[in-house]
Amino acid sequence: MKLQQAAIRSLLILLAVMNSMQVANSETISLSTYELPPYVGRELENQGAILEIVTKAFESSGYTTEINFFPPARAITNAAQGMSTAVFPVSRDSKFESSFLFSDSFPGIQLGLLRKKRDSRESQSFTGKKIGVVRGTFSSSILNNFESAIFLESTKNELLLKMLFAGRIDYLLIDKFTAADLMVDKLPHMIGKLEFIEKSIIPINFHVAFTKQTLNSSTALSAFNKGLKKIVKDGTLDSILYNHGLLSFKKSDKKTLRIATVSNSDMITMKRLSTAFEKEHPDIELDWRVIDESLLRRRLLSDLAVSDGQYDIMTIGAYEAPIWAQKNWLTPITNLPEKYDNNDLIKTVRDGLSYNSQLFALPFYAESSMTYYRKDLFSQAGISMAAAPTWEQIKSYAAKIHDPANKIYGICLRGKAGWGENIALLSTIINTYGGQWFDMNWNAKIDSPEWESAVSLYLDLMKNYGPPEVENNGYSETLALFSSGHCGIWIDATVAASTLFNPNKSTVANSLGFAPAPVSITPKGSQWLWIWALAVPSASKLPKEALQFISWATSKDYIKTVAQEEGWVAAPPGTRYSTYYNKEYASVAPFATFVLNAIENSEPKDSTLKPSPYTGVQYISIPEFPALGVYVGNKINQTLRGKITIKAALKDAQEFSERKIRAAGYK
Repeated sequence: MKLQQAAIRSLLILLAVMNSMQVANSETISLSTYELPPYVGRELENQGAILEIVTKAFESSGYTTEINFFPPARAITNAAQGMSTAVFPVSRDSKFESSFLFSDSFPGIQLGLLRKKRDSRESQSFTGKKIGVVRGTFSSSILNNFESAIFLESTKNELLLKMLFAGRIDYLLIDKFTAADLMVDKLPHMIGKLEFIEKSIIPINFHVAFTKQTLNSSTALSAFNKGLKKIVKDGTLDSILYNHGLLSFKKSDKKTLRIATVSNSDMITMKRLSTAFEKEHPDIELDWRVIDESLLRRRLLSDLAVSDGQYDIMTIGAYEAPIWAQKNWLTPITNLPEKYDNNDLIKTVRDGLSYNSQLFALPFYAESSMTYYRKDLFSQAGISMAAAPTWEQIKSYAAKIHDPANKIYGICLRGKAGWGENIALLSTIINTYGGQWFDMNWNAKIDSPEWESAVSLYLDLMKNYGPPEVENNGYSETLALFSSGHCGIWIDATVAASTLFNPNKSTVANSLGFAPAPVSITPKGSQWLWIWALAVPSASKLPKEALQFISWATSKDYIKTVAQEEGWVAAPPGTRYSTYYNKEYASVAPFATFVLNAIENSEPKDSTLKPSPYTGVQYISIPEFPALGVYVGNKINQTLRGKITIKAALKDAQEFSERKIRAAGYK
């Protein structure tokens, strides 16, 4: 009996311990953080890579997290006083040892001294020099490296960048990515005019700092470290860094070409088939970064912004090629092998990648825009697609085929924020409503009736006839929705036809119809011209090898290889006349003639009803456009989320655009 009672007591104790562990593991951990783009930020994808790493580590140990944003110094103070369990990201600092327990480390920043470009032979003595720092973010041990300098503190890196550019401070102690992204998004007139002192770069790991003021800190610390080890071991941490464009390149004894490209099906196919190139060139190794379109643009431009030179091959477009060539950021394309057949490239495509008649990138595929629709759904609804549809007609069609109860939505359009996402489509709608970004005197025209009408129609379509969570859908997401049978209409890139008409990749291949992109009061600017191309940055240390790869990946032989592997319908379109002259391609691509005509007849130099000082259909060809597009795209995205009205969004966008244009010297 005593043995039974003892066993029961032991079992009860074990159950109590297990229950307490379960309670502890279901606890919500309160964390403080601060804006540190691109690592942490309210407006970043998943609020940034580091926030995602921290939450994933806690989740791996059964914890949920509650995260609050504060200014940097306040975030640390709140945690030190026990108002939150921990603060992140922080660098380990002896002065905080009395207040915090520090977690194991994880990848952090590349801290360095940023300055205005100058003669590299100039003395780098810091005696008496003014160095800007964000208050409360760097340890004393880091600042001691520049102890002869005078430190000026601020709460924001953006303000310090402005001070540096104006000559009010000599240097700015800042992370490479943080500085570059700020220039890309908010201060485009600074791009290419600042540089890091290479010898000043200090890699610094991040930690989560747990307050000593609460009883559960040690338990939470142990749980986080355990979870961190898990996500390191299973590759989750590297995957997060990769998806945010922050994973460091591996070192190799071979000649390693570092390639940045966009995560769409054609580029993924290129990566898969590139093993053939490596076999032909055993001394060359390829290291890839295949990432989201908006993030790709940011990472490439931010790399150029601070002259970092981490890529050998960049996937760029018709917007970047002439602008970057003019700034000497790209290597001219010369000495192509005769069999490459440069004259086979479609003229409008070749011209779009040239500056002063010199080619600076090689086209991988080119596209215009078009209307896709489900003929079966139209037939069931008793309607027919117009030969040249208007946006109002598109709205009426979408209303008649919208069937959300059966997960079929009237229309799918890009809603994700980004100048190459929602702004690409929205710009064409604005063009056809008679709107424009700027008039001939560079006055912004965003808060105009034309913009308001176009944005109102766009929101009406998205909210009333679109799928759930449209604000998160970009090109890839809408392609997946349409190809899996969930959309009745889609207005987007002609390149998608290769997937949609392929029965191996699309459930709607046999019921697919197409028409020109819709118009409103004018057809001008309704169909865009875009080229995804491969270029070699001037900073590449392997330009010869890089040219070998991009000429291989854009050749007639490569197109034939894709056709052999996946069928002619999957061949990269829009770049070569020979593709469209090929009878096998024409037999499986009913859209071929339409696409070729759209690409050849696109008018980027005449895309608005009233005269404009810029070229471009879905973008405007000025260096500042990425910053404008990102800001305006975010404002439009906020209207989709119901956070701001159309009038307020356009007013903010108007004021932002006016400021940036004045700062860049257009007015």
